[in-house]
Order: sequence, then C-alpha cells, then structure tokens
Amino acid sequence: MSTSPHLPAESAVASGTVTDRLVEANQRYASAFTDPGMDARPVLRVAVVACMDARLDLHAALGLELGDCHTIRNAGGAVTDDVIRSLTISQRALGTRSVVLIHHTGCGLESLTEDFRHELEVEVGQRPSWAVEAFRDVDQDVRQSMQRVRTSPFLLHTDDVRGFVFDVKTGLLREIEPTG
Repeated sequence: MSTSPHLPAESAVASGTVTDRLVEANQRYASAFTDPGMDARPVLRVAVVACMDARLDLHAALGLELGDCHTIRNAGGAVTDDVIRSLTISQRALGTRSVVLIHHTGCGLESLTEDFRHELEVEVGQRPSWAVEAFRDVDQDVRQSMQRVRTSPFLLHTDDVRGFVFDVKTGLLREIEPTG
C-alpha cells in the first residue's frame, strides 16, 4: 500500500478499511516517535476554533508547530456550548489567553438550513438536541462567534478574540471586524 496521505478512497478500501489504513499509518509513525517532553499547555497560549473542513490545514496555514495551540474543530467552526466548554478548560486549566476563530469560504453549512434537524427527526424518530448552526453570510457568522466568546461568563480572557475567514482558493485569511 502506498504511504501517500492522499490515496483515493477506493485504494484505501481495496487493502482494508480506511480505519485500517489509519492504524497502519500510526504504527509507522509510532515506530519513529520520541516523546517531545511537552506540557499540555500550549506554548503560544492560544486556542484556535475552526471548521472541520478537510481543506483547512491549520498548522500549515498559521505556521504552527506541535504544542503551539489548542485546536477545537466542528462543523462550521460554530461556537457552541461544547466549544465554550473546551475554551473554558483551555483557559482556566491550561493557560490560554487568546482565541482565534477561523471560518472559511465555501462552507457546507451555507447550503443547509435548520430543516436538516426536522429531516433527521422524520428519518430516525428523534429530534436532535443540537442546532445545525447553518448560515448564509460567513462574515456575520464569524461576528456572531466572536460575540459568543466575548460574552461567555465562563471565559476569563475575552480581550484578545479575533475572527477570520480562510479563503479555500487562495489560502489567505481575511480578518473580520467585530460589530459594535
């Protein structure tokens, strides 16, 4: 099996499941691994909240190294209760002071609506407790995320919260100014 990280899905499945491929890759990784002796506290004292989109290579795009930051990812990079939970632990227990929010162009959440939850309820017989967090205006969604972080009573450090839109075609970040 090729060690290319970008094998077509068919190649991965032909020689086992995708998960089998990942486990094999981990075995190769672990054979050369040495404990870097790092602390769980991020060196740069920053937490990055971003979309889970596979086109975003956050470490490369931001010039980050292992141990530099906490990375929290979900669909759309939405600041949900669970993201606030992770940020609270990141700040209060592990020393982060800055929050960077990264959404991106061409996000799949731009094509969904909250009807997605209704459709799931019809299909499985139970309505999800979570919101889809769909949006139409990525800039406004970043502003909303910044506001959610800045107004959370659980976060100690809300003075250095900045939001960006990553352009998936150019790789550039565009900063979004908060409202008010």
